[in-house]
Amino acid sequence: MIELLKEEIDHIFKSNESVEDTLYNVCKLLHDKVAHYNWVGFYFNNGDKPELKLSSYVGAPTDHIIIPFGKGICGQVAVSNNTFVVPDVYAQDNYLACSIETKAEIVIPIFKDGKNIGQIDIDSHQVNPFTEEDETLLKYVCKKVSQIL
Repeated sequence: MIELLKEEIDHIFKSNESVEDTLYNVCKLLHDKVAHYNWVGFYFNNGDKPELKLSSYVGAPTDHIIIPFGKGICGQVAVSNNTFVVPDVYAQDNYLACSIETKAEIVIPIFKDGKNIGQIDIDSHQVNPFTEEDETLLKYVCKKVSQIL
């Protein structure tokens, strides 16, 4: 399945759409094709401010348009520069709830020229759904995103 998704992702990145449309189409593809991806979105550094700003996403609306560095899972990834997989969000002390239905989250940083510029954020309504295959796929997406920015 991962190879088929990579092919579809490659097709989206070759479509010559705007960056925002490309990001949205990637979110939609992942949301629609991976059953345990219930919210898919991209956050990017908000200029020189120590915060992330929500870009394209697919899923339920969120109040978390701006996330300060260090707050929640996304904010922690902005500081640590490391992938963060949360099998059960209710076991986390520093978690920003986007939806009462969210049970797990994975956040992968996006690097451009060695600098963390943003991330892909996936929420799931299942506890502990994320595997190494998810991480591999999402790192692939992040690499492709860094190439168009």
